[in-house]
Amino acid sequence: MLPVDIPDRDQLISLTEHRDAASVSISLASSPVPQDHERIRIALRDAIDDAARQLEKLDLPHGARHDVVGRLRSVIGDDEFWTRQSRSIVLLAAPGVLHAFRVANRLTDRVVVSDRFDVSGLIRAGSFPLRGFVLKLSQQGATLAELDDEGRLAEHPISLPDDHRLMLERTTTDGTFDRRRAHGATGDRVERERFCRVVQDEVVKVLPRGVPLILVASDDLDPAYSAVNTHDCLLDDVVHEHPDSLTRERLEHIAREILERRRTADLREWRERFGNLRAQGLATTRLRDVAVAAASDAIDELRFDLDADVHGRVDEYGKVEPAGVGGREGYDVVDELVTRVLRAGGKVRAIRKEESIDGSPVAATLRFPVPARH
Repeated sequence: MLPVDIPDRDQLISLTEHRDAASVSISLASSPVPQDHERIRIALRDAIDDAARQLEKLDLPHGARHDVVGRLRSVIGDDEFWTRQSRSIVLLAAPGVLHAFRVANRLTDRVVVSDRFDVSGLIRAGSFPLRGFVLKLSQQGATLAELDDEGRLAEHPISLPDDHRLMLERTTTDGTFDRRRAHGATGDRVERERFCRVVQDEVVKVLPRGVPLILVASDDLDPAYSAVNTHDCLLDDVVHEHPDSLTRERLEHIAREILERRRTADLREWRERFGNLRAQGLATTRLRDVAVAAASDAIDELRFDLDADVHGRVDEYGKVEPAGVGGREGYDVVDELVTRVLRAGGKVRAIRKEESIDGSPVAATLRFPVPARH
């Protein structure tokens, strides 16, 4: 399973709020295969050189370019970072700042120098249509993995106590010695829930709110985990196979089926709800109106085309201008709207182009009516 580093909502908002003229964003295809890493390091070196050339053209404070390039190049020699790779790398650097992410999605190679970080790859990695997590839970331990955009599982390491298996073995004392319960049988309900609570506490450190969690647990631990669960999106789908018997391929197949069923039902309900709200003036697919609503913190939920590419600029009032107007470069308008909705506490979901409404890259339901732009 692949390692991933996807920022949570608060971290993503913080990244979108960053502003510095010497901000560099690099997205690069990577590989979990060690034999590919030297080739990828060379590609990263070339990308950093490209960023350095772009920085040379800017009027920056003394030392800013050297600082940013140095931070980026430090990643090339970071052997710990290269020990476990995923399918893509995202590097975000500015004077005094460096963020490095391993992403399970296959991102397009890209080097962007701007006054802000390009977090489009991270946004898409965190909100693609079939995103979900799988928790395998048995007496052998627990494994948490995330389904990536290709339907494959990427592991999120969780830290359990070294003696976690002992939690499932009741120890009694007869005054002269301790002995385990006969045959190592699992402990009673309290012991099982205690074990599951330890697992659950680790899981919620990784699992973002609102993202589905599929529980694949042994019969004795399934009700115990459900009893202590605090995640808001634990699915009630039952997997009738023992977790220790499942191959990775079988587990991926089960997870895809469950999430696809859920997505289909969710999309049907969303379309019906959207239609009802649009009749009340509380939903729109017009990009200009969505931009104004985002500027007014009026969006309750935004669904956006995963592959949308609309470049331009959005001012503080939500007015959208195409890239190049006034001689200014643009950025991804849809990503900008997504970040504004996130900052205002709204929900965002990526959809496929064929699932869009009216063929628009965006569809939003509103908290309150917003006057349409003409």
